[in-house]
Amino acid sequence: MPVKTIKDQSNEFYFCTFTCAGWLNLFSIADFFSEVYKWFDIVRSKHYRICGYVITPNHLHFIVFTPAANVNLNTLISNGKRFMAYELIARLKMMNETKILKFLEDEVTASDRKRGKLHQVFRTSFDAKELYNERLILQKLDYVHHNPVSGKWQLAADFTEYLHSSAKYYEMGVQGIYSVTDYRTFLY
Repeated sequence: MPVKTIKDQSNEFYFCTFTCAGWLNLFSIADFFSEVYKWFDIVRSKHYRICGYVITPNHLHFIVFTPAANVNLNTLISNGKRFMAYELIARLKMMNETKILKFLEDEVTASDRKRGKLHQVFRTSFDAKELYNERLILQKLDYVHHNPVSGKWQLAADFTEYLHSSAKYYEMGVQGIYSVTDYRTFLY
């Protein structure tokens, strides 16, 4: 996924995605979901609003609303990936996951290795697409919420039952593990 250059626009919605290196199920292997929620709290502390999300075993999708005065979204996501990577590596070491750690070492490019990088935990790029209207927001929310029950995943019997998602909120009005800000707050 190529990284998109984000303009420092305020009061916009973005659909963002990033993925674990090699599509490894690192979030589930390291029981890392709570750390993603901690990062969401940091995002929120920078006045961004998480309007929808899903955390699968190996990737994260979320819809974020940018504040009027903001930290650059690229910087926010890059820093989040970096600090989550440190914690993921620490957990994998505690779990003695030597094969996974070796794989993540081997994923580091020669140029990054020269700069001292030891592990490539996430794919180097991320995706951030501006959502220009409510139709696009709803399209991406639908995609995000159905992700755990589509294709190979089948992580829940019904998409609203998957714990690491905002689907239950948008379908039933019940906040899940992480409370989202309803996107309509910013439209109407």
